[in-house]
Amino acid sequence: MKRFFNLALAVLLLTGMAFFSSCGGKTEGKLICGVTEYEPMNYRNAAGHWTGFDTELALLVGEKLGMKVEFQEIEWANKYQELEAGTINAIWNGFTANSSENGVPRSVMVDFSYSYMLNQQCVVIRSARASEINSIDSLFGKTVAAESGSAGETAAKEIIGNSGRIVGSPAQVNTFLEVKSGAVDFAMVDVLLARRLAGSGDYSDLMIADIQLDYEVYAVGFKKGSDLRNKVNNALKELDDEGKLWDLAVKYKLEDTIILDTNFKG
Repeated sequence: MKRFFNLALAVLLLTGMAFFSSCGGKTEGKLICGVTEYEPMNYRNAAGHWTGFDTELALLVGEKLGMKVEFQEIEWANKYQELEAGTINAIWNGFTANSSENGVPRSVMVDFSYSYMLNQQCVVIRSARASEINSIDSLFGKTVAAESGSAGETAAKEIIGNSGRIVGSPAQVNTFLEVKSGAVDFAMVDVLLARRLAGSGDYSDLMIADIQLDYEVYAVGFKKGSDLRNKVNNALKELDDEGKLWDLAVKYKLEDTIILDTNFKG
């Protein structure tokens, strides 16, 4: 009888542990990356599966860490809420680390990984307006489309002044439609995306204006105090040492932007 009691107690304990483990959050044992549609970083291929530089990089990191990687499409403006709620445990989507939102540095809101890529905001306009919109001064007072909660939105606010107006979009790619339709004067977006879309296909009548803005860096964002940051940093360093980071950059034609900075702290 005593032996049966001990066995039953063990089963109850194991069942209880499994129950509490299942209630411990959706992200346990997984690397769940919050993403938006942003070519060449994260985008869906013809089969509807997520692909892109950041997508493949996250998968390589997950392989190093022995973690299953999932991609959760989010509203970019809600990225911090998604992270806090635990529906994602990484913001991995061409996330500009050396930027701020509403005057608050992003590094105050999240812990950043090593930076791994250079970026730059750029101005996308209709080609027909190239002679009119050709300097930072020419942007003052204009109407601009930018992804809500993005580094582009922050940059645009500073440039257009109080007399300008911002039209928020759920994703950067939507801003191109706003420019094309004439609803806004220009879009402020990441140059990596603009290089892929402006001047081709449906956006053949759009171009990147000859206006130089400051350089930025991409990094992965984690909840404050998360032990995932150090794990991902170690994996990124290994991938860089093995040449796999470079190989991935070559695949997506991003060789001129890739650079792992292990000194970056956000």
